[in-house]
Parts: sequence; C-alpha cells; structure tokens
Amino acid sequence: MKTGRRKHSAQFKAKVVLDALRGTENSAALAAKHEVHPVQINKWKKQLLDAMPAVFGPSAERKEQDDSALQDRLYQQIGQLQVENSWLKKKLGL
Repeated sequence: MKTGRRKHSAQFKAKVVLDALRGTENSAALAAKHEVHPVQINKWKKQLLDAMPAVFGPSAERKEQDDSALQDRLYQQIGQLQVENSWLKKKLGL
C-alpha cells in the first residue's frame, strides 16, 4: 500500500478536468486512465466551474487597476522618502 498523499500539479488537474468536460469518456474510465478517484475528478471539475466566472468577469480588470494604483502610490512614497532622505543628509552635513 502507498503511504502518504499524492500531490497533483495544476497542469495535471487541468488536463484531467478538460478530459472530463469533453465528455468523451465517463468519470470511471477517466479515473482509471489517470489513476485518480472519480470523486476527485468531480471535485476538480466543480472547482473549475466555480472559478470560471472570475476569469472572464470584471473582477480581473478591477484587480489589474487596483494593482496599478497600488504601484503608483508606492512609487510616489519612494520618491517622497528619497527627497526627505536627501534633505536630512544635507541638513546633517553627511
């Protein structure tokens, strides 16, 4: 018997789920082919179907905008800190 859990990569899970979504084989045949339990295939399939709207929805665009806004704020803070640092060096005579 095997000891410990098997860890599947994201690519492997995607491959299995895509095979399941194609519908050419039933879940028992896919499970035998990929050596995983049919219930696990159904769980991965449900995870994909639940996450799909987020991929195509406006939240992805909003996340990109939030990331760029955060990056702009951080660059502004870096510039301000550099100015303050150079001013303090000048005042202290360093």
